[in-house]
Amino acid sequence: MGSEVVHSGGCHCRRVRWQVEAPASMVAWICNCSNCSMRGNTHFVVPAAKFRLDPGAEEFITTYTFGTHTAKHTFCKVCGITSFYTPRSNPDGVAVTVACIDPGIMEHVDYRHADGRNWEAWFARSDIARFSAAAAAAE
Repeated sequence: MGSEVVHSGGCHCRRVRWQVEAPASMVAWICNCSNCSMRGNTHFVVPAAKFRLDPGAEEFITTYTFGTHTAKHTFCKVCGITSFYTPRSNPDGVAVTVACIDPGIMEHVDYRHADGRNWEAWFARSDIARFSAAAAAAE
């Protein structure tokens, strides 16, 4: 959706901080799966190579999995915020929570709905997998 910039962000207590290379205008997914809907998660996806944790952040992260255990729902051990995670749709990528990006760089978000309650059928007809692909990173 445009040239990439570096976004910074993290959790509420600021113990988990990161940078991510992504467009200033992006596509974000509002998911209705049991986990995302309960925590109100809206995220965008990038290739894992475009995401960097700040030094020392790892010690404050814990992970929750369920179902297929493909998605790795990471969150801060101190404040409980999921500022990023490894999504089932893009196990080669990182899903970054839009609300956890520091203000000032993001220009526009194109919100799309992800049907996590009917995941297999939705995934088969969606284009979400391309957002963590190397080709998408070059766009």
